[in-house]
Amino acid sequence: MTSKRFYHIGFGQEDLGSSPPRIALLSGDPERAAFIAQTYLHNVHLLSENRGLNSYVGYLSNGRPILSASSGMGAPSLSIVVNELIQVGIKQIIRIGTCGSIQPYISVGSIIISNAALCRQGAANDIAPVEYPAAADPFLTVALVKAARELEVEHYVGITASVDTFYEGQERTDSANPNLMRSLHGITEEYQRLNVLNYEMECGTLFKMAGVYNFAAAAVCGVVAQRSVAENIVLSKKDIAVKNAIAVAVHVAANFD
Repeated sequence: MTSKRFYHIGFGQEDLGSSPPRIALLSGDPERAAFIAQTYLHNVHLLSENRGLNSYVGYLSNGRPILSASSGMGAPSLSIVVNELIQVGIKQIIRIGTCGSIQPYISVGSIIISNAALCRQGAANDIAPVEYPAAADPFLTVALVKAARELEVEHYVGITASVDTFYEGQERTDSANPNLMRSLHGITEEYQRLNVLNYEMECGTLFKMAGVYNFAAAAVCGVVAQRSVAENIVLSKKDIAVKNAIAVAVHVAANFD
C-alpha cells in the first residue's frame, strides 16, 4: 500500500486515520453516498469531492469504520474508483445501486441481490477474458440475504445483466435512437428465458475485478423500473427501493466479519 493521494478519488491511505475502514459502500450517485454518511455514520469526515466522486469516512453505531463513496455512472468510472480503493486498503465492497427488473414477478420498490452477472461490458474485458466468471462473493451475498430477511425487505436473489448503456444496451427504444442493432432486438425476452432478473450497469465489472484483485464484492439494487411493463423509471417508488437497499447493505457492513 502507499500513502500517496490518488488522482481520481482524491485521497490516500493516510487520510483514513488510525483505524482505517476495510469495507466500502459504493454508490453510483454522489447524493446517495452523502445520504449514507449523513444518516448512518458518526464522526463523519469528508475525504474528497473530486470529479463528482464523493467519499466519506465515519463510524457505524457499533464503532466499525466505514467508507461511503460514489463511483459515477457505468463500469469505466467504477473500475477507476475500485482500483484506487483497493490501493488504499479496502477489502470488501458492497455496491448499492438501482436497476430495472425484467421478470414480471419482481415488483418495483423491492431489492435484487446479485449472486452473479451476465457481463456485457467493455471495461471488464480489459481486466479479464470474456469467459472469466463475474461472481459475487458468496459470504457477502448470503449476509445480504439474511439482512433482507431480518429487516423484512422484499428481495430477490439471482443473475443480473450488467451492460454498458442505459438505452440501447437495455433494449430501450423510447430514446434519441429508436433504431436498435439487430443483435439487441429481443434481447430482454432472451434474458428472461435465461432467468436473468434485472438490468444494471456496474456489477459485472465489479465482480470480475474482485476475482482478479482478490477482494470481496457484492451488489444490492433497488428496483425502480419494471421492464416487462414499461421502459420508464417509477419515481414514486424510487426512494423506498433505494432506502431498502441502503438499509440492507448497512446492516451487513455493521455485522460482517
